[in-house]
Amino acid sequence: MLQGNFLLGALESIVNFEIVGKIERQETFATGNAIREVARLRRVYGKGRWRKRRGIARIRFGDGSMRRAEIHWYEATGIGKKEFKIKYLLD
Repeated sequence: MLQGNFLLGALESIVNFEIVGKIERQETFATGNAIREVARLRRVYGKGRWRKRRGIARIRFGDGSMRRAEIHWYEATGIGKKEFKIKYLLD
């Protein structure tokens, strides 16, 4: 189960959700020093080739409801996917 934060505009709150199925239309939109929080990622998770990525996925919230959403996360080779965030609900 992949869990993360729900981000709506400038407000962020912790909401349990899981990604159901595959993440579609994955793309990298920032790498290395272009990531504002790369120093924190390296300190918390270790050195790696950090990338900020996005994609579309079906998610299930803690109450059982399901929605399609654009999600963002950080990823590094050998470390994996970290810190999922919901950026936009699509349906």
